[in-house]
Amino acid sequence: MIAPFSLQNRTVMIPRGKAHAKPFSELVSRNGGIPVEIPLIAFQPVAASEKLLHALAGLHTYDWIIFTSNVTVETFFSFFEKNSLSLPKIAVIGDKTKASLEERGAQVDFMPEEYVAEGFVEAFLPHVKAGDKILIPKGNLARDYISSSLKEIGALVEELIIYETYLPDESRDKLVQMLSEERLDILTFTSPSTIDHFMKIVEEHHLRHKLEHCLIACIGPVSKRKAEKWGLRVHSTPEKYTVEEMLKSIAQYIQIGG
Repeated sequence: MIAPFSLQNRTVMIPRGKAHAKPFSELVSRNGGIPVEIPLIAFQPVAASEKLLHALAGLHTYDWIIFTSNVTVETFFSFFEKNSLSLPKIAVIGDKTKASLEERGAQVDFMPEEYVAEGFVEAFLPHVKAGDKILIPKGNLARDYISSSLKEIGALVEELIIYETYLPDESRDKLVQMLSEERLDILTFTSPSTIDHFMKIVEEHHLRHKLEHCLIACIGPVSKRKAEKWGLRVHSTPEKYTVEEMLKSIAQYIQIGG
């Protein structure tokens, strides 16, 4: 756990959408920070196309289905009237994803220790053989690293876009105001998309100089690389890619003089 009050009364930007911001904000508050919710990412299910409906109707024909986030789980199950589905073996990334499935009565057959696509693939490959049929529900901006890696060994992989990622309009004015008035101390980023959306607003309003006093924390190496590609200095990235560990890592940076 993070040491109490280790965030030292600093304001922390919460980039998640309303449905997922509350636990993040509560964690910040419990540990001495002031949460500021500015959703930089939101999700909406895609229209039920013929391809999507065909894949969902044929779930029993797949050997594996891979869920990479709890958003993917929530959206996937929203296409069904009830949660009692005949699912193939399930592989996931992350504790939250696993918990979301178990809440719906589904059994998870594989979860790696690492919470990134590269670590997932390395651990999952021994469980897959050429000819295995695999379904990967995903968002429109998700990477294709898992599918391309599995295809290399001969697996038959179908990626199915089930939701779209977008920047909520109401977040723009709030972010511009908070940055202009230098009222954000810690910027947390939970995905590359949150960084892209954030920086597009920063560049549009010429606010890059307002980031100089901010501490920046990224949830994992993929997000860190995206931030650095934008020219940002990342002050902390946790070894375990969770929100709690991200806050712990930035708290530790503060405690040693950050």
